[in-house]
Amino acid sequence: MASTIKLLGSEGNLGSASNVGFAKVVRVLNNKTAVQAITWKNAGGTTLGTITLKAAEVAYIEKASTDTLTGVATSLAVGVAYSN
Repeated sequence: MASTIKLLGSEGNLGSASNVGFAKVVRVLNNKTAVQAITWKNAGGTTLGTITLKAAEVAYIEKASTDTLTGVATSLAVGVAYSN
């Protein structure tokens, strides 16, 4: 896990597909009491991967700037830069 993060924008939800400000690294929070699935797609709409987050779990996802992430309205995301 990153020991230092730099925020690259404001947090928003993943209720619809988002490239999260063209970020290459994204911090995603499941802000709900149930599990949530996050879907990662390329710019052409092909699914590249999925991840399930438990309640209150945070994941850092590395992606291409034009790739999108989709979850639900309580999936919160922000672009970040990090260092160890």
